[in-house]
Amino acid sequence: METTPNLQVYDLGHLGLVASIVDQIGLVQTVDRFVGPRPGEKVSTGMALKAAILNALGFVTSPLYLFGHFFQGKP
Repeated sequence: METTPNLQVYDLGHLGLVASIVDQIGLVQTVDRFVGPRPGEKVSTGMALKAAILNALGFVTSPLYLFGHFFQGKP
């Protein structure tokens, strides 16, 4: 009998898939390269855009400042 590989399954949800695609195409880095850093910013423009995209697609029950908590526990 063949052994099956050790598989791990994660529930990313649709927002996790969109976030992964945004990361794969390098949208955050591209926006940051064109806009550049601004004095005193705590979040880059690219990351704010990513948060706005995910917020528009369904992360609407929480304010954007909780955006980082969405990714806790996800790979």
